Amino acid sequence: MPEGHSVHRIARQFDRNIVGHAVHASSPQGRFAEGASVIDGRTATSVRAVGKQMFLEFDGDLWLRVHLGMYGAWDFAGEIQADPTIAAANGRMGQTNQRGTVFDDAGENSLTSIGAPRRTRVRMSEQTTGLPEQDAQWPPPVVGQVRLRLLTEVTCADLRGPTACELQTPDEVAATIAKLGPDPLVDDVAAGEQRVVEVIARKPTAIGQLLMDQGVVSGIGNVYRAELLFRARQNPHTPGRDVPSDVVRGIWRDWVRLLQIGVETGQMMTMDDLSPDGWRAAMASRDDRHWVYHRAGLPCRVCGTTILVEEMATRKLYWCPNCQS
Repeated sequence: MPEGHSVHRIARQFDRNIVGHAVHASSPQGRFAEGASVIDGRTATSVRAVGKQMFLEFDGDLWLRVHLGMYGAWDFAGEIQADPTIAAANGRMGQTNQRGTVFDDAGENSLTSIGAPRRTRVRMSEQTTGLPEQDAQWPPPVVGQVRLRLLTEVTCADLRGPTACELQTPDEVAATIAKLGPDPLVDDVAAGEQRVVEVIARKPTAIGQLLMDQGVVSGIGNVYRAELLFRARQNPHTPGRDVPSDVVRGIWRDWVRLLQIGVETGQMMTMDDLSPDGWRAAMASRDDRHWVYHRAGLPCRVCGTTILVEEMATRKLYWCPNCQS
């Protein structure tokens, strides 16, 4: 499932390429035909991401809400203008001036996955993959089950497989966002920290479940959950109300940092203090990018204990029973 950093990257892509333009909207698949007909011809006026949800505003006080869920993705084709806050991602977030093209094992160019203006397709999702060059046909042919296509004169955005794709009024958008926990890139960071601390202090639910609850904190998914808990050396089964407040504050502050890294690099990089070669290896391979996620049966990078995997609220939880005891 796309986690918070991916949705913020997608929103920045929309802000750079779709906002300010009238769009032709269609639903090639047919499942959003009525909604597409309502926004067809309207101008996109703003966009915002909150946690795992994106809200695209159109003239006439109308919003499109998209939640990608487990399988959703946006594909962009045409002339793609890179958002400078992403295109300027430089080496290891300022730790080095190293530059260069780094493709991960799924084919993504981690540093320029949005890229300069070009005729190509760019997939914006958690499982980003390099798609083949397109021919000169415009608009590009529809490929697969496209729920919604938004088309400007030079840019095409195709939505596939979302959990939610619906039109909302401003009041409905506000109500949706009100149900979400704080997002470090949207809310005041200090206020968000205090809110998370107070909510978790009241909960008997395991901290490993609370971090995945979008009503507690927005944007954290399975990867970031496992990595944040390991980095805090926190047992995932501890009831939230029993986790010391300073530990919860540390997790929030770590989330603030990791989310920004994810937005700027396009990867859920959770390893610290890597050498330049180590950083490039981690950017190129997810196996080298995380402390515990997807490492079931392998030795802990810190203590050597076998990393465990178990089900927690229907999702796989990776953790070290020694470091996180």
